[in-house]
Amino acid sequence: MKRKYVALTLLLLCLAGNNITAQVQQATNPVIFADVPDMSIIRIGKTYYMSSTTMHMSPGVPIMRSEDLVNWKLVNYAYDTLANIDELNLNNGKNVYGRGSWASCLRYHNGMFYVSTFSQTPNKTFIYATKNIEKGPWKRITFSPSYHDHTIFFDDGKTYLITGAGKLTIFELKDDLSGIKPGTERVLIENANTPAGENIMLKAEGSQLFKVKGKYYLFNIVWPRGGMRTVLIHRADNINGPWEGKVALQDLGVAQGGLIDMPDGTWYSYLFRDNGAVGRVPYLVPVKWENGWPVLGVEGKVPMTLNLPANKSLIPGIVHSDEFTRRKKDLSLPLVWQWNHNPENTLWSLSERKGFLRLKTGRIDTSILSARNMLTQRTIGPVCTGITSLDVSGLKDGDFAGLCLLQKNYGLVGVRMTGNNKTIVMINASGGTAVEAATVPLTQETVYFKAICDFTDRKDVAGFYYSIDGKNWLPIGTQLKMAYTLPHFMGYRFGLFNYATKETGGYADFDYFHISDTIDR
Repeated sequence: MKRKYVALTLLLLCLAGNNITAQVQQATNPVIFADVPDMSIIRIGKTYYMSSTTMHMSPGVPIMRSEDLVNWKLVNYAYDTLANIDELNLNNGKNVYGRGSWASCLRYHNGMFYVSTFSQTPNKTFIYATKNIEKGPWKRITFSPSYHDHTIFFDDGKTYLITGAGKLTIFELKDDLSGIKPGTERVLIENANTPAGENIMLKAEGSQLFKVKGKYYLFNIVWPRGGMRTVLIHRADNINGPWEGKVALQDLGVAQGGLIDMPDGTWYSYLFRDNGAVGRVPYLVPVKWENGWPVLGVEGKVPMTLNLPANKSLIPGIVHSDEFTRRKKDLSLPLVWQWNHNPENTLWSLSERKGFLRLKTGRIDTSILSARNMLTQRTIGPVCTGITSLDVSGLKDGDFAGLCLLQKNYGLVGVRMTGNNKTIVMINASGGTAVEAATVPLTQETVYFKAICDFTDRKDVAGFYYSIDGKNWLPIGTQLKMAYTLPHFMGYRFGLFNYATKETGGYADFDYFHISDTIDR
């Protein structure tokens, strides 16, 4: 009898253990705790590809790959440079903060991958095409004007473009995709807001069109005044309509995206959520089909756990440490890095000093927000730490180099050169104006900087630290209260910078950048 009891107990413990393991292995929302907004996802066999928005960053329109819809890795960008104009080059006092290229559309048709996007600054629509989405090369097609939040769609030998907000318009593209076919413009849906009511703050936009079992499904985001970001779906048997619409999801402000199926026939909706200072973060929501409609969520709610493989660290797929050590034939930057605006490629180097990133000055600037050649990576949640080692022996009078957290309300710690004197400076722009919060004299050539971010439960705070030996750290300045602002329209980023305020020709040498998904004090 005792043996049976022991055996039964062991069996129950085993089952409980398996259940715990199954729970641990489940994916959780958000699936990517980082700024990856405006996703567009396709599946090729068992592999998923996603494009996203990085606006004023260069290169732009990141391409990511996943085998499970949860864990993603950067594999390419659609372009290196969107355009060579003052705004994108941070020249003559101009910039494209919060603009650049916006919501992209990713498609696969007849053996070709297509990524389309748009930019208000050059007032153009861009289409990039390649047979190899991970390696390129990309063919670039442009035409005017800039079609806001558009989706392209291949259907029955035609290529369509849908654009607009509230009133949605459809066009046919020329066969070579070089522009709109004359005479094909027509209203697709006169007032796509209707299912969400009349009191609308953000009109229906962010169109993404899908065709499932012969029916057309158009996804949009709408924001009722006093409410939250909401998913709308319109359905039709013919692309020209008539269309019927309904509110598909209204929970936690999770919205804007579309549909994706898995090889086993399971469906999900990919959407994103405004998540404070870390940015706009991707969510997955299970989809069931009822009466020809995709039904999003679990009893109308966004679940926090998903029957998908567990989330792995965003390191190294989305962000990654870099020792800046390269072979002679490979002096490129890993895909995790993006420049703030277009870089001046003659003023940075991975070869002039082996094992270091050298940032050189070529003009006079008055603010970190106007400084060219800031090299950035995303911050990630719920917490993260960025550390760098900086050799300032090449700085000239007036130069300023260091580590920042980039947004309109930025924070930084760096070394300012005044004559022959070096000073560690912490600047806090939490309130929208740069405030010099602390200074410390520096008497050596090498210094170490650290920034720690806490996005847990939208705390959105950061602290800066310095060290003279890389082991013992001291806090400096005041706590940065991070805020997601519309002028920059992007989650906070770690940035390595160097700019001149008096004379050009100086340089700063960064030995490494280390990032972790912990708080490393």
